[in-house]
Amino acid sequence: MNTIAATTWRRTTRIAVGAGIGLVATAAGLGVGELVAAATGPDTSPVVAVGSGVIALTPRVLQEFAVSTFGSGHRPVLIAGVVTILAIAAAAAGYMALRRLAAGAVLLVALAGISMVAAAATAQGGATAVLPASAAAVTSVAALAGLIRLTRPRRSAGDPSTAPQDGSSAAGDHHPLRRRTLLLAGAGTAGAAVAAGLGGRMLQARLYDVANSRAAISLPQPASAAPALPAEHRFTVDGLSPFFTPARDFYRVDTALVIPQVPAQQWSLRIVGSVDRPLEITFDELLERELVERDLTLSCVSNEVGGPYVSTGRWLGFPLDRLLRQAGPHRGADQLLSRSQDGMTIGTPLETVLDGRDALLAVGLNGEPLPARNGFPARMIVPGLYGYTSATKWVVELDVTRFDEVDAYWTERDWDTTGKVKTASRIDVPRPLESLGQGEVTVAGVAWAQHRGISTVQVRVDGGDWQEAELSEPVSDDTWRQWRTTVRVTPGSPRIEVRAADGAGDFQPQERVDPFPDGATGWHSVAVTVTE
Repeated sequence: MNTIAATTWRRTTRIAVGAGIGLVATAAGLGVGELVAAATGPDTSPVVAVGSGVIALTPRVLQEFAVSTFGSGHRPVLIAGVVTILAIAAAAAGYMALRRLAAGAVLLVALAGISMVAAAATAQGGATAVLPASAAAVTSVAALAGLIRLTRPRRSAGDPSTAPQDGSSAAGDHHPLRRRTLLLAGAGTAGAAVAAGLGGRMLQARLYDVANSRAAISLPQPASAAPALPAEHRFTVDGLSPFFTPARDFYRVDTALVIPQVPAQQWSLRIVGSVDRPLEITFDELLERELVERDLTLSCVSNEVGGPYVSTGRWLGFPLDRLLRQAGPHRGADQLLSRSQDGMTIGTPLETVLDGRDALLAVGLNGEPLPARNGFPARMIVPGLYGYTSATKWVVELDVTRFDEVDAYWTERDWDTTGKVKTASRIDVPRPLESLGQGEVTVAGVAWAQHRGISTVQVRVDGGDWQEAELSEPVSDDTWRQWRTTVRVTPGSPRIEVRAADGAGDFQPQERVDPFPDGATGWHSVAVTVTE
């Protein structure tokens, strides 16, 4: 091997050894951090804490892009991004430590410091929230120092010349037995890191899983049952969204990287702020009240035209207006600021909770306790408003206040303070780019304008005349309606469009508008392929 090739080989080996040491040391720290997070809460995990901090600092435009591109899958994408950046920094720390241990150690401590700050700002564990990142820092630096020490060649007795004079290591050039010891130590540390990380995750799942708490709940019969469903409230069309969305398919859009786990027996709701009689209610006390059952459609402001973030369920809960009137809101208050267990705040116009609509503190969905991902043990629902101003999951506090005094999470990011749902319609059948035969084809979908209802749905092909679609019988103004019709298509690539009108007869506008700041508008359309 010539001199240039040998030098290149040594440099490459040095980089690889340093990067590997940095990755293994950081993995050891993260593993211990996960173990400690089993005591302080899943949201204090170093990776989760940094991810939550990233969400809090991410500009609105990037948040919109993440939700519209990845949907509920934006969480694993974010975690993968955080881990990738962390891996790059860890590899750099290991390489720096080969030359100067202190430099690499400082970088690892800085990474842990970022996690500590993020945990203190976003996690709900109080002063203990920084413990996992602190443990991760100590462990990663100790592992880094130990592994780096194994890269330094042993000195011969009385011969200091065998050690580099600049404090660096001859990584890869020392005795084979020394290299073998480094590899064994690295593998052992990596194995311990994996075991600690998996063990920590398993402990977190066992200690904080609310499955047992949820399974132990027996929901009472409602004092006021949902009105009987009309015979023709739904159509039987393959591919059409069912009237009631199964709980497992109910849309979820929120900023929580880990689902808050709040056992029902530990949950309580506080009503505070500008009220005459602040109160607190436990879950058992809530179940003892006269609960009502209502069929309601929820939708997300992030939903693009034709998007999936809309669902309908049968909800069991207690009327929010009765709770608030018991507390006695003050004159002049115009905002109900709700707080979630994970620290999220949502601002709801107070008048929409008190105007007689079916605003609920919900505990059940489709005949069962709320799923954890959908807000167990209790959540808010205010029909007619998008979720970002009304549908707080894992709610633990209602603060009666004013919009000019307190900004909620989304209004702080310049979203509209009211969040009134806009009229929307969607084609479920046929699917985009579906191949069809020429002639009569069935077109079907759903339309919604919560708290105003749907009066008309119309369909057209390739910009032709609008034709009326058949509507399912209305359940209430607060639920969507299914629609269906048949259209004639000829060979080619026709485009099918839909538009709907609300209960007042006002059609949704044709102009496409992005969701920010108060919801998307535009007609949904699908292009299909028609063959002879």
